[in-house]
Amino acid sequence: MNEKLEKYADLLLKKGVNLRKKQPLLISAPLSAYEFVRLLTKKAYELGTKDIGYDLTDEDMKHSALKHLSVKELEKTVFFNKKIFDEYAKKDAAFLMLLSDDPNLMKDIDPDKISKTAIFSRTSKPLYKERQLNNEISWCIACVATKERGELIFGQNGQEKLWDAIFDACFINEPDPLKAWDKFVLDTNKKTKILNKLKIKELHYTNSLGTDLKIELLDGSIWVGAGEKTKKGQFFIANIPTQEVFTTPNRLGTNGIVYSSKPLIYNGAFIEDFYLKFENGKVTQYDAKKGKEALKGIIESDENACYLGEVALVDYDSPISQSKIIHYETLYDENASCHLALGVGFTECVKNTDGKNKKQLLKMGFNYSDNHVDFMIGTKDLKIVATTFDGKKIEIFKNGNFAGKN
Repeated sequence: MNEKLEKYADLLLKKGVNLRKKQPLLISAPLSAYEFVRLLTKKAYELGTKDIGYDLTDEDMKHSALKHLSVKELEKTVFFNKKIFDEYAKKDAAFLMLLSDDPNLMKDIDPDKISKTAIFSRTSKPLYKERQLNNEISWCIACVATKERGELIFGQNGQEKLWDAIFDACFINEPDPLKAWDKFVLDTNKKTKILNKLKIKELHYTNSLGTDLKIELLDGSIWVGAGEKTKKGQFFIANIPTQEVFTTPNRLGTNGIVYSSKPLIYNGAFIEDFYLKFENGKVTQYDAKKGKEALKGIIESDENACYLGEVALVDYDSPISQSKIIHYETLYDENASCHLALGVGFTECVKNTDGKNKKQLLKMGFNYSDNHVDFMIGTKDLKIVATTFDGKKIEIFKNGNFAGKN
């Protein structure tokens, strides 16, 4: 186990954020991951950093605060005031965010309070969000195994089994995980090249859940895969693991209905068996068998959170999907399923966005929001037909997978 944790720490620092010598680093993590944060700290100093900041949160303490304090009082706490991100954004730091929330912990907290404090958490770090949106910083999101999530997924001795699942998904069991990721990045980018050559104008999704959704892309939409570069040329992998290729659609070009295929955990709230209906890009109708108020909180979190910012393609037979594990963590579950995201798009996925302000981005069809929430829609029978800008129709997904694999 210790050897694998060492390899995992190396992966996150050397490939995830690609930490450079003397570059500051901010580590955000649950306090329950303290031992792993210690290991990351040791390795980061060995790589030459001279400045490490920490955003460590005890989830039980956060729960107590949510239960007993008002929203205004909560905004003053370290649980939701994330100004430290802006402090490190000024330093051109790398940002490593570790996730492992207990999905059941916040079930007795008012969803409206969760939604409002989540909005403040995001808006309390405007410089960081701006630099992240403009691809000016390196950042990586990854997971750690905790006792609570491990037992939720696997039962007794679940934490060790969850670590094993993380190691499998992140190629840690390969002889050389770093080389395995280099190969994976090259293979994924082959898919993006194929998609970009097609010059897709519209994607039409259908499946047996009832999904019948058309999504228009922009003339300048670019498909991106694993790994990207900052404007200064620093390569990083924003999500570890990742199985997706993704782009940013035309914010006003989505019409039809889409049904979720997996549960969504949003700041501790469960949202299950939901649908969204779109008209001219905007969510106009929605419902959920569980978590409707939390879903409402996402859609109404700001004026543009009801529009799509991301379209992502993932094989139904991806390794994480084949594991048959529902992680109850979007970072993993989205890599087992095609997914969409409400909220802000990615500027690297649209041509000619450099130097554009919010008003200009919105005018060109890019969605600008303080939120970004992925939700899973992929199924075994998902079909996606692409219409190109020159009028050709091409089936790019068949039986849940890229059509070339069937």
